[in-house]
Order: sequence, then C-alpha cells, then structure tokens
Amino acid sequence: MITVDKHDSVTLKIATQVSESKELDLDLYLFVPGELGLGPELMTEVDFYISSIHQKRSYFSDKILLPLVHSRLAQRGRLSTTQYRVSLSLYAYQYVIALDNAVSKIKRSSNEEDDDEVIDVAEEVDTVIELSIDILKRLRRTIPYEEHLKRYYANVDNYLSWYTEQKFLSIVSGLPRDQDYKTIKERLITLAEKEQAHRALNHYNSRKADKDITRLSNKMRLLRRLIEHPIVLKEDTTFLGKNVQRMVKGGATGFIMIFVTILAVTARDYLGEITASFIIAMAFLYAIREIFKDEMKEWLWRRVRKGKPRWCRAYFDPTTNKQVGQKYEWLDYTKLAELPDTIKVIRKKRVVQREEQILHYHSNTKMTTSRFLSGYEQTRETMLIDLRAITRLMDKGSNKIYVLNKGQVSKERVEKRHLLNLIVKENSHVSPPKFYRWKVVLNRSKIVDIESIPMPDNFNPIDG
Repeated sequence: MITVDKHDSVTLKIATQVSESKELDLDLYLFVPGELGLGPELMTEVDFYISSIHQKRSYFSDKILLPLVHSRLAQRGRLSTTQYRVSLSLYAYQYVIALDNAVSKIKRSSNEEDDDEVIDVAEEVDTVIELSIDILKRLRRTIPYEEHLKRYYANVDNYLSWYTEQKFLSIVSGLPRDQDYKTIKERLITLAEKEQAHRALNHYNSRKADKDITRLSNKMRLLRRLIEHPIVLKEDTTFLGKNVQRMVKGGATGFIMIFVTILAVTARDYLGEITASFIIAMAFLYAIREIFKDEMKEWLWRRVRKGKPRWCRAYFDPTTNKQVGQKYEWLDYTKLAELPDTIKVIRKKRVVQREEQILHYHSNTKMTTSRFLSGYEQTRETMLIDLRAITRLMDKGSNKIYVLNKGQVSKERVEKRHLLNLIVKENSHVSPPKFYRWKVVLNRSKIVDIESIPMPDNFNPIDG
C-alpha cells in the first residue's frame, strides 16, 4: 500500500510498507512541466538525490494491539526489557502516525464549504477523539513497577499526552470560525486541558518547562527521538561505482591526451620548430582538451552506469546492530518514449506532455525478516521528497484575469500554479503489480493540493 501526503509546505511524504513479502520493487515517475527547465544541466540526479530525497524505515505491525501486548508481557517479566522498550515505542509511534493522518484528513474536510461537510467533520472529530482516548487508556491501564521501565513509560506517556493536545489544538485553529463548529471546538479544548492536567498530576515536566514553550517543545523533540530510537532502523548509504568512476575519469583523460598528442606532433611536423604559430596551435589544442575532457567523462560515465544502481542502503537493527536488509536505488532523467507501455497509458499521450521532464526513481528492497526483533515481520518506510528545487524555478508574480459579473468587468489577480504528475508502481513479487497516480498542484511557496487519481475499473497493465 502506497500513500502520498503533504509533510510540510513544499515536501511530499510517500509511505510504503514491506509486509506480504520480503522483497519490494518501487518505481516513482515524477512528471515536471518542461517550461520550468529542470534537467541534468541544471541539477544532476546525484544532486537531486542528496538535497531533495530523505528516507526513514521503521518496524511496523498491522496488529494494532500486538506492541501493547508485548509490553505488558515484558512488564510481567515474560519478555526482556529491550522488548518492552521496542513494543511500547512501536505502539506510540504508530499512534502518532495514525493521529497525523486523521488530523490531516479533518483539515482537508473542514476547508470544504458545504453544510454536509460540517456533519462529516463532526463525525470525523468524534471518531478521532474516541480512538485517541481509547488508545491512551490502554496505554495507561497498567504502569510498570520496575523503576527503569517506569521512567521509560513516563517519557512515552508524557510525549503522547503533549502530542495529542497539540493535534487537538491544531484542529481547533484550522476549523472555520462558524457557530456550526462551536461544539466541536469546545470539546477539543476540554480534552486538551485534560491532557495538560494529566501531565501536571504526574509531574512529568518542571514548572519552568511548562511555562516556557520553547523549552517544552525542545524536550518533546528529544522524547520523540527517544521513542523512535528502538524502532527506526539504522542506515548506511554507499555510493556505488566509485572505482568505475575513477577508471572512466582516467580513460577519458587518457583518450583526450592521445588525441591532443597526435595533433601536437602533426602540428610540429607541419609548422616546423617552435614558432609563434606552433605556440598558438598548442594553446588551441590544450583549450580543446579542457573543453571536451569533462564532457567526455560525463558521457562515458552515463553510458557505463546506465541501468545500474547508484546507491545501496544497508539497514541495521538499532538494538542488535545486525543487518536486516538492504536497498538498491536508481535515479535518472528519462524520456516519454523510454517509459514502459503501462506508464504511458496511465499518463496518456498529449502534445503538452512531450515537453515534460520525467524523473524516474527505482528501488529494490530486500529484508531478512528472520533477523527482525521477535514478533515483527514488517517494516514501514517514509520517503520525503523536497520540492524546493522545483519551486525555485517558478516565476514570481501573478496573472491578471478579467471577470464578467452581471455586466460589470473586474480585474482579478491569480497566482501562478504548476501541475506535477506522480505515478507509482509497486511490485511485491507475490501479487500483480499495483499502480497509483496523484496530481500535485504547486505554486512558488507551497503545495496547494494533492489529488489521488484512481485507476479505471477495467485497467489492465500492459507490461509487468
């Protein structure tokens, strides 16, 4: 299952999980309007990968209560302390992710100006409130007796209480200032105050921290890292082909030098001994060498590395430090004619699309589940794609539009927006490949909208 959402104003968040199989092939095709001028001359694939793509992989369980059950068993001495920390962290981490998704959905619904939407938002808020209260109750039902486990539990409970309060208040701030939403706001504020009282009752934070929002925010950021540490896999990224790159560099330089030397010998035979003409000819030859050396090196490098992975990520369990998987990654600019037939059908051929710049990301992930922490067989990856490299290419300003309304002509200014298309192919090797498509609307400062485009009911992939 692939989900695409907005992480911040200009960053896409793409979430995937390896569950049904130990291997996953993922293809992302990002179609960028040609008028923006994005290309290898402006930004190479390596530069885009380093500056714009960030990833994080963690343990995951679709059995919602499994982490909590593990933590209770560990609390009773049936499992290790490490298992308790991991299970409790995973329970908290998955709650935070689910709460983020639910709040984002509520905010999108509240922006719709429709009477029916008020009812839908109220129902969604009620659902989120009930689930949040139930999840926190399950967590707080049994508190460990051991001091070292109790401290860890307190840190997790402290963060979840604060984060729940923040998310509830963010819903309140995002709701329209209408009387229709008054009851919803009052209920959310009441629950936020209860969470504040819960933290104060348990003395989770000092008085100075409670009064200083900067200090409190920094503390919660550290608690978030504490929660993520046992479940987020460590990574070691290797740039592949370094030795080949050295050989290509040496080969290109050697070839150019042979060519220049031959021309130099020919020039000497033709011009005779060292003269002004010979010196000018040699200067011209060395200028040619400097011009074509880098271009030939780049051309040879692309030819040699075409179709081969550029990076390899090794994943390690944060507790045992054993390697539990690896991922090979490709990133290339490609052309519409070189795309698989199925992707062409999904994108559809039009004149405008022939001018698009297509960025293709491919990854092959293999996980060794036998080395996972006991009880877990799945991982979840979050990929963040920073679109600032694209938004910087957009023109400033706005367009002037004239509107006719009841016989009156008015001039309106509308912001310039660009449409990006994202097509994703997911192949788990245990079922037919799945295809997804999204439209991403961008202006110079933010992601305006992300729209999921469902595949037709009669859609059949042409190629695997």
